[in-house]
Amino acid sequence: MNVTENTTSPSVVVEHLDPNTLIIEENVRPSADLNRDFVRSIRENGVIVPVVARRDADGRVLVRAGQRRTLGAREAAVATIPVYVIDADHATAQRIVQQLVENDHRQALTDADRTVAFKQLALAGLSPATIARRTGTKAATVKTTLQVANTPAAADAMTAHQLTLDQAAGLVEFDDDDEARASLIAAACQTPEQFDHALQRARDERARREALQAAITDHESRGYVILDPENPEHEAYVSVHELETAEGRYVHLTAKEVDELDGRGVRVTDYWGNVRTIYYLRDPEAVGYRRQLRTQATTSGPRTEEQKAERRQVVANNKAWDSAEVVRRKFLAALVTRKALPKDAARVIAAGLTTHRHAVGRAVQEGSALAHELLGVKRESGYYSDALGQYAAATPTKAQHVALAVVLGGIETSTGRQSWRSPDDTTAAYLRQLAAWGYALSEVEQIITDLDERRRADRDAANAADADAEDTTEPEADTDGPELDTAAVEDGAEPIAADPAEDPEPDPAEAA
Repeated sequence: MNVTENTTSPSVVVEHLDPNTLIIEENVRPSADLNRDFVRSIRENGVIVPVVARRDADGRVLVRAGQRRTLGAREAAVATIPVYVIDADHATAQRIVQQLVENDHRQALTDADRTVAFKQLALAGLSPATIARRTGTKAATVKTTLQVANTPAAADAMTAHQLTLDQAAGLVEFDDDDEARASLIAAACQTPEQFDHALQRARDERARREALQAAITDHESRGYVILDPENPEHEAYVSVHELETAEGRYVHLTAKEVDELDGRGVRVTDYWGNVRTIYYLRDPEAVGYRRQLRTQATTSGPRTEEQKAERRQVVANNKAWDSAEVVRRKFLAALVTRKALPKDAARVIAAGLTTHRHAVGRAVQEGSALAHELLGVKRESGYYSDALGQYAAATPTKAQHVALAVVLGGIETSTGRQSWRSPDDTTAAYLRQLAAWGYALSEVEQIITDLDERRRADRDAANAADADAEDTTEPEADTDGPELDTAAVEDGAEPIAADPAEDPEPDPAEAA
């Protein structure tokens, strides 16, 4: 049955055709999601919305939009489906744009689908700006999508693992590092909430490697032998810290002075996350020095395997904290610049100015440098500068944003590598609050909140034990005694407070 309808197109015909006879054009979706419910619906109800197709010069009907419905009809063994057969522009770009719009209206495209489509549009000659305009996509998103599309490893991983655009863009950064890329894919698939932390750690680790290599290259260019503790030929080198003059006086050689000596060597190491250089001389006596004659007694002895493992864990946690700080501050910046703040922002501000005033106060006295950074406000020089006050006065609707940035920035500034080693209530409450607002705590940050949870559980258990002990020794209450004046309470008078010692400490999560 053929039905011709009047439309704005030159010719639109609805035909009921066998889905097996239709040819599906190259589609923006690399695969169709044919779930069980979708196929059952077509089997019971048929295809309700006609697919869009065109007839080529050979009489074949090519599906332009409706791949999923066509394949579902085949799967459901439906005899015919309605098809809009149109006479329209056959340009590849036009077809893809139509598919993008039609798919987004019907069922949202995945990031992988859109990446394939944007690459096809680019190959068809459309510029990123044109793609953005015609598809209603932000220019930055189009740029990132094309970067992923033009990086085969990232594009393949995106399709195979259904990664988000941001996750795939992270893989682009490590296109030359198979190990890092595999680790990031595992994080995206297994713990997607931790992906940002995994990505930042990979960035920081790469930066450390590059810094080490830059230091090595620099010293090699200056004539140094790069020392390896595993190389027996380097055992004869003596650290400059162990040298003295021929008269026995201790010497402190600067890097510039060592540069002028023959037989110089250097060890370049990653020391607690930073590049460390230690200078050596192969033959100190040849340049006027000798190894120190006096020795210092040591009681420490070599580290045990347990101590070595503990040190490795400390170093790993320090690095993880540094990486988490970058991710956390990005979250803070996005939070305090939102159009609408969280509903409990006022409570958090009040807690910051009271319960956590020590951490916040120190930052305020120093001018709240991080608050300026989070809000994107240029900090003025001078002790009495007041850029944040001027910003709040100029835009009154942002006054609460400024207050929240000052409070959060103050607590954030008080944190550091020591935070996971010696957690305090303020940091624990702060991290729990960020988590409540949608921030994904990294593993090293969870050390703090987990320890605080155990502390609070132990404290509650101790309080409960004390209460039980008091119940067993307390005399029976006098039922004939005066009752609480409920009328007075209802009138606004405050009842007598209980003994503070009997009240549990306030929950830091509530305080934050």
